[in-house]
Amino acid sequence: MGVIIRYLLMVTIAICLTSVECTVTGLATFYDPPYVPSACFGNQDQGNLVAGVSDDLWEGGAACGKSFEVVCTGATNQGDPQPCLGEAVTVIIVDHNPGAAAIINLSADAFATIANLDAGSVCVTVNTI
Repeated sequence: MGVIIRYLLMVTIAICLTSVECTVTGLATFYDPPYVPSACFGNQDQGNLVAGVSDDLWEGGAACGKSFEVVCTGATNQGDPQPCLGEAVTVIIVDHNPGAAAIINLSADAFATIANLDAGSVCVTVNTI
């Protein structure tokens, strides 16, 4: 990721930390169960609507247990040209995905709520709640 883009993302995150609600845009992928163990909760199951976040949203572990609302905004030209289902999903952050290109890695159930699984990855907005 370019230095300017990383800087802009970090400024956006800093603004988010000072506001009640904030929106970040980026790429979402998904992963299949099991969803434990996780970086935040070890072997304690947090359900099926969970996610891991990239370094940019991890905040040194402060993201653990936070709820984020995720909305599909478009295709990434992989798998499905119109993957979005017009829904939003609220997930609990349970894991860290260091070095990931995607800002959020959703559980398969969470991803299937907002987009066709065949897409593999989608563009999203992520709102802290």
